[in-house]
Amino acid sequence: MRLSLLWSREFLTSRFILWALFISNLLGTVYGYIWYEAQLRETWANYPRWLIPFVPDSPTASLFFTLALLFLIFPATLSKYNRIRTLIEALAVVTSVKYGIWAVSIIFAGAYQGEVLVWQDWMLVASHLAMAVEALLFVRFFKYGTVMLLAAGAWTFLNDFIDYSFGVYPWLPQALWDDVGYVAVFTVALTGASIAAGWIAMRAAQRI
Repeated sequence: MRLSLLWSREFLTSRFILWALFISNLLGTVYGYIWYEAQLRETWANYPRWLIPFVPDSPTASLFFTLALLFLIFPATLSKYNRIRTLIEALAVVTSVKYGIWAVSIIFAGAYQGEVLVWQDWMLVASHLAMAVEALLFVRFFKYGTVMLLAAGAWTFLNDFIDYSFGVYPWLPQALWDDVGYVAVFTVALTGASIAAGWIAMRAAQRI
């Protein structure tokens, strides 16, 4: 199949592809929350409980993209929710790009410092790269604008602040336990880069 066909609107927005992506992302989201079960339990037992929503970063990003797909699958039925749609789409792009790249970077940073990569790590690398790629691939079908993009960015910066101020950031490989400060700086910088990527992709989509 030619690359131009894979990139085409007809292919990416076909019912088969949209439903396939919706189901795979939904299953990945559920698996992601299960992956965070131990950290969620620890947070519930030892931290203020209002911090719980800020713990499972990647699955929540995947949830935003899964919900964004619903607006493409049922455009007429959900048309009255246009404002919430654009916010969800902006959150999907910023957080999927951010946490997709973040997870891959952290896995390889841990490996660089001596962590042994196992098959689960490679599964996480593949799935998180897919998160970032699919979010940018679908920007041209999304309707968010600059205001919602900035709102999504503000939420993501808030998430960063809470993660590293209250210690509820995603558990790191043991080799990075003494590098939390550097990880925090990288995380905040990556949020800024993800907002920029969402804006560049949005502007590029408007010219297509």
